[in-house]
Amino acid sequence: MESGAKPIDRRSRQISDQPSASDVKRPHLPSVDAVLRDEATAKIVERFGRARTVEAVRQVIGAAREDRCSLSIDEAIKGVASILKETNVSLLKTVFNLTGTVLHTNLGRAQLAEEAIDAAVKAMRHAVALEFDLGGGKRGERDDVVRELLCQLTGAEDATIVNNNAAAVLIGLNTLAAGRGAIVSRGELIEIGGAFRMPDIMERAGTKLVEVGTTNRTHLRDYANAINPETGIILKVHTSNYRVEGFTKAVPASELAELAKQNDIPLLDDLGSGTLVDLSIYGLPREPTVADAITAGVDLVTFSGDKLLGGPQAGFIVGRKDLIAKINQNPMKRALRIDKIRLAAIEATLRLYLNPDTLAERLPTLRALSRPVEEIENLAIRLAPEIRKMLGDAFQIEVIQCASQVGSGAVPLETMPSAGITIRPDNPTSGREVDALSLAFRALPMPVIGRIADQAFILDMRCLENDSAFLSNLKSFQSGGKYST
Repeated sequence: MESGAKPIDRRSRQISDQPSASDVKRPHLPSVDAVLRDEATAKIVERFGRARTVEAVRQVIGAAREDRCSLSIDEAIKGVASILKETNVSLLKTVFNLTGTVLHTNLGRAQLAEEAIDAAVKAMRHAVALEFDLGGGKRGERDDVVRELLCQLTGAEDATIVNNNAAAVLIGLNTLAAGRGAIVSRGELIEIGGAFRMPDIMERAGTKLVEVGTTNRTHLRDYANAINPETGIILKVHTSNYRVEGFTKAVPASELAELAKQNDIPLLDDLGSGTLVDLSIYGLPREPTVADAITAGVDLVTFSGDKLLGGPQAGFIVGRKDLIAKINQNPMKRALRIDKIRLAAIEATLRLYLNPDTLAERLPTLRALSRPVEEIENLAIRLAPEIRKMLGDAFQIEVIQCASQVGSGAVPLETMPSAGITIRPDNPTSGREVDALSLAFRALPMPVIGRIADQAFILDMRCLENDSAFLSNLKSFQSGGKYST
């Protein structure tokens, strides 16, 4: 080392070799205020509101800062518009129901007739005489809108309406048997969707459950032996969502009605899905109608509006006038009532039943259930080549015969012949390809809901009416990132 020379400080050199903070080029980012002052942002604020827009601006600028990327005002505005557009999409998306289940609980059950839709829209746009007596100029009852129609279609003395069938059973039990016994067969203590059980509903209604008979056999004497001064009601439940077969015995409604009459105890028959017409005339399995129960002498009948009836969600109670009057005086009735929009749709739906000759054509539920299998098969044959063309060579597509079902607990053991299209990934290596394929169809602008069986994605064509809209929607199908596993 030369005289006077200083030793090298390697640590200092390592530090000095790295660029200082001032040497790193900072990304250019607009201020939040600058983005908000732009004319284009003003239109966004007008549509989505200032608070949401400000939050989106901060989100876009924050993301760019984190990624150390420069951002122009125009780019920021585009990002803001994209975020707000995505967050403004309704979570209640319309879908194509190609599951083969016509009344699919998870997909909203019955689709409404055009007449019901028009009536609902009219009620939304205008003031209506919901609880107003136009003749007397005084307060009226909203049930009056459908009372006469329900009585005409069922043969009942009177009728009332609540939010759904579970509510109908609840208020019926609470009104007539609160604090008293409710006799029901063990074979009819059903559980409906969402783990709601009949014993739980009875408990909430304030009744005391009195089980009679066994799971598979209940006799009239079982009911008779259970009657005592504390009995408030006899409950019969239509087991629409399951069947007990083999060595079985159930008491017909007519025999129970006679027993109830002899002991001056009301009989409530919960028909569940319920239907106003004999489905066998449309080639479907016969279900007991509401009129059948009334003719058998049942005091009260409860049934749903959005299942076989084909209307919006509602719970109907029809039967003896004096019992209906008691139910209407129950304070619970106000908590369970329906709004003007559904009431308008229900009235329009019930009016369709006044003309049985056109009912299957005008009521979407009955139209789908009674659709000829030849028509469904021809639709599948026509669509298969178009689907093959849009999806490409990565899939095997075939027209098949399949089976549809009613759904929502109605005639659970019966199916209807149908036709569909199977889509299989070409050369699959695992079962995950079919799951990914199903996901890709659910990711379409209008999600397509099918079912998976036999390592294939199946599209049942029974409920597909607008095939042109279906094919147009399918143009957005992407097998890339959405399909690959």
